[in-house]
Amino acid sequence: MFNSKTILITGGTGSFGRKCVEIILKKYSPEKLIIFSRDELKQFEMSQIFDQRMYPCIRYFLGDVRDSERLTRAFAGVDYVIHAAALKQVPAAEYNPFEAVKTNVIGAQNVINAAIDANVKRVIALSTDKAANPVNLYGATKLCSDKLFIAGNSYSGYHETRFSVVRYGNVVGSRGSVVPYFKMLKSTGVIPITDPKMTRFWITLKEGVEFVLKCFDLSVGGEFFVPKIPSMNIMDLAVAIAPDCEHKIIGIRPGEKIHEVMITEDDARHTLEFDGYFIVEPEFKWWSAARHVSNGGKAVSEGFRYASNTNDQWISVEDLRKIIEE
Repeated sequence: MFNSKTILITGGTGSFGRKCVEIILKKYSPEKLIIFSRDELKQFEMSQIFDQRMYPCIRYFLGDVRDSERLTRAFAGVDYVIHAAALKQVPAAEYNPFEAVKTNVIGAQNVINAAIDANVKRVIALSTDKAANPVNLYGATKLCSDKLFIAGNSYSGYHETRFSVVRYGNVVGSRGSVVPYFKMLKSTGVIPITDPKMTRFWITLKEGVEFVLKCFDLSVGGEFFVPKIPSMNIMDLAVAIAPDCEHKIIGIRPGEKIHEVMITEDDARHTLEFDGYFIVEPEFKWWSAARHVSNGGKAVSEGFRYASNTNDQWISVEDLRKIIEE
C-alpha cells in the first residue's frame, strides 16, 4: 500500500524514524518519503546515510509539531503519516512540564488538524506503555495524545482521514534508553539498579517499525494496537551487558513504575486478542465490533491485564545478549 504513495514521519530523525526509513526504502517504492523534524544537525547526519541522490524519493523538511502552519505546509499531498515526534525522557518531562505538554499534547492536536485539512488517508501515532495508568507527566501527556488521536476519527467529519494508535514498550538501544546507558557505565565497574524487581516490555526497533507498518493495513480508524512482546528483568539486563560489574541499588526515580502495563482492566472490556497482537476498540456509537471479530479476533477474559510482570513471554540473559549484539 506504500508503493507510489507519499509518506511523512514526524520526528523522523529519531531512532524509530531512522529505522523506519531504512525498512520502507528496502521494502517499498514510495513516491515521496518525508522526514519531518526540528533538528537540522540530525537531518544533515541522516542525509549522509540516506542521500537524496541515491534515494530521490527522500525529502528533509525542517519543522516542529508545535507549529501548525508548518505542519499544514508539510502535509500537503501526503497519503500516510507516522507520528513519532515526542519529548519522551521521563525526568526531563517532570522538570519541564510545559514543554512536554506543548510537544506531546498541543503537537498531537496540530497533527490531527493538519492531517484532516490535507485529507491525509491514514495517521498512526506512536504511544508508550507509560500512557496506561500514568504516574508521570510523560505518560499523562501521551495518554492525552492517544485520546486526541482516537477522537480525531469523529472530529474529521466528512473527511476520509482515519487515526489509530500503536502502543508498545521499551525499545532496545533507542537514544536515551537503558541499554546505551548501561554500556556507558560498564567501564566504571558499577551498574546502578533502581529496583531489582523491575520489569519492562521489550521490543527491537525493527520489530516496532514492522508492527507499525503492518497496522496501516489492519487499521479501520479508532483502534489501539498492542503487540505481544516479551518482558525482561532489569537485573538480567545488567548481567547481560556487564556481567562483571557490581550492582548498586539506588531506588526508583520520580515518576517511575516497578512494572509497566499496556492494557488495563478497564481497557479489557473493549479488547480483542489475535495471534500476535491485541486491538483495543474505541467506545464510539458508530463502531462495530464485527470489523475485527470477522478477522479472527476474540474477546479477552473479564479482568484481563497485560502487564510486564505477569507476561507469559520472557527474555533470558543469553537472548538479551544476542539482541544487544545485533
